[in-house]
Amino acid sequence: MQPLTFDELQSKMRGFQESRILLTAVELDLFTHVGTGANAAEVARRAGTDPRATEVLLNALAAIGALLKRDGTFFNTPATAQYLVAGSPDCARPALMHTVHLFDSWATLTRCVRSGTAVRAGAGAEDSQWTESFIEAMHWRAQKDAAELARIGRAQDVRRMLDVGGGSGVYSIAFARANPALHAEVLDREPVTRIARRHILAEGLEDRVTTRVGDLTRDDLGSGYDLVLLSAICHMLSPEENRSLLARCFRALAPGGRLLIRDFILDPEKTSPPQAALFAVNMLVNTRGGSTYTEEEYSAWLREAGFAGIRREAADLIAAVRAAP
Repeated sequence: MQPLTFDELQSKMRGFQESRILLTAVELDLFTHVGTGANAAEVARRAGTDPRATEVLLNALAAIGALLKRDGTFFNTPATAQYLVAGSPDCARPALMHTVHLFDSWATLTRCVRSGTAVRAGAGAEDSQWTESFIEAMHWRAQKDAAELARIGRAQDVRRMLDVGGGSGVYSIAFARANPALHAEVLDREPVTRIARRHILAEGLEDRVTTRVGDLTRDDLGSGYDLVLLSAICHMLSPEENRSLLARCFRALAPGGRLLIRDFILDPEKTSPPQAALFAVNMLVNTRGGSTYTEEEYSAWLREAGFAGIRREAADLIAAVRAAP
C-alpha cells in the first residue's frame, strides 16, 4: 500500500465524524422514522428526540448522501430504504447495532494500547442486547458465503459435524441443506443457543441440526465427528487458548476426520490483508487476548495438536486432518 500524504492522514483522522453520524442514525432508527418522507419535527416526534438536534443530524445525513432533502422534507435513499427501514425484507439494522456497540470499544484504544488488553467493562457476552446484535451481525454477513463454505468443505462427505462457537447456526444450516444425510451440532453458550434454535426452526431443520450449551475455551467437545468447524473463532482467543482448542478439536474428530478453520489470515509481516490487520485492533479493544494470526502460526499450532494434511483451501480457510492411525 502507498504511504499516505499528510492531507490523506488528516482526512482519515476525521473519518469518525461521518461514521458517528451514521451510527447514531441507526441507533435512533431515524431511517425508519423518516419512512416515505417526513420533516425534522415529525422525525423528532416519532423518535422521541430533540427537534433542533434532530434537524442538525438529518441535514448532515443528507449532506453525506444517506438521505435526500427536498423543500424541508427528508426522504430515504434506495439503499437506506432497503437496508435500514424496519419492515424491509433486507433490513440490516439489527446486525448493524453491533457496529454501534463497537464504536464505544474503539474509543478506548489508547487505554488498551497502554494496558495491553481490553479495558472496557459492561459489554460482552453477558449483555443480552450486545449478544443479540453480535449474533445477528454474524448471521447477516455469513448468509452470503455459507453455501460456498459448505461446497468447499465437501459437505457431501460429512455425516456428523460439530460447529464450535456456531452462533446462529448459519453454517450448520448450510451444510445440512447441502447434504440430507448430514447431522450437525452447534456448540455455544446461552443465550446464543436460543438464537440458533430460532434460526434452525425457521429452516425446518430441527431434526438434523441441534444445539449444545458449552464453553469452547475449556469444555470437552465430544468425539467421533467427521468434521469440526471453527468459523470466526480463533481471532477471539489468545495463542494459548487456540492451542488448547485445537487439541480438543483433534480429540473430537474420528480418525480421518477434518478440521476447517475459517478466519482472517495475515501475511508473515502481519500488515496485509489490511482488513485482517485492522481486525487485530478490533480484538485488542474487545477481548482479553484475541488477535488475527498468520498461516504459519496456525500451521504450527495444528502440528502441535497432532494434525496432518494441513493446507490453505482459500484466502480465509485452512483445513487439516486427523490422520488414521
